[in-house]
Amino acid sequence: MEILDGKKVSNQIKEEITVEVAQMKKRGEKVPHLAAVLVGNDGASLTYVGSKVRSCKKIGFESTLIHLPEETTEDELLNRVRQLNNDPEIDGYIVQLPLPKHIDEEKVLMAVDPDKDVDGFHPTNFGKMALDMETFISATPFGIMELFKRYNVDTEGKHTVVIGRSHIVGRPISILMSQKGNPGNATVTLAHSRTKNLKELTLQADIIISALGVPKFLKADMVKEGVTVIDVGITRVPDETREKGYYITGDVDYEKVKEKASYITPVPGGVGPMTIAMLLKNTLLARERHTSKN
Repeated sequence: MEILDGKKVSNQIKEEITVEVAQMKKRGEKVPHLAAVLVGNDGASLTYVGSKVRSCKKIGFESTLIHLPEETTEDELLNRVRQLNNDPEIDGYIVQLPLPKHIDEEKVLMAVDPDKDVDGFHPTNFGKMALDMETFISATPFGIMELFKRYNVDTEGKHTVVIGRSHIVGRPISILMSQKGNPGNATVTLAHSRTKNLKELTLQADIIISALGVPKFLKADMVKEGVTVIDVGITRVPDETREKGYYITGDVDYEKVKEKASYITPVPGGVGPMTIAMLLKNTLLARERHTSKN
């Protein structure tokens, strides 16, 4: 069994980007600039955005955090999005989800300039990804593909079961895994809450990618020997015995499933760090594109 160490790989990617940025500075060029828009004070979002800002600083990117109050109106947020679209200094930006309930997420994501959409959520970018065109790939699926690549996990012809059909992870990773290339060329089954006989499917799977958000959903009796398991789930489970009052776990019953797996990602330290690394990689790509256009 080999652990797919997202923390280690994400650090390698950050080091590679740091070298590129240092060379840009040497040549007197503009360094990549990532902005993040955060509305309200959701704990997980604050942690995630803070981590992105720290990562930018570490690798030499410019970063801007726009933290707006919970009561910000939809129009005010859309106005901020337009400002970012028109700001030549900003190469890419993200609007941190979830947004407060009074704001239409779809409307906001549609307003983001696809050329600055480093999250890869805009329909233009999703469509290009589905058609095998060069684009921004959503950071979490991009990170999973990079893990497969760097650990030389063989995906060709393998039966991959993706659990969860979100637009952010489930659907894009199911498309990427079925595309020509390496990693890719897998036979993909996309399972979800209405799937019947899920256990039968997971027992046939060579690769399981779980993005469900249900703690320890995938048990050892649901997987076969030698399976590769990617755990995208991350849930805070309340626990008064812990100092923080909670612990973080994934979709997979890790301790038991790892006994049968050939490769597995831990939670935390697996897919999470890769998501941030690939967001930085997308920002670097955005800056390269903007430079080639000007």
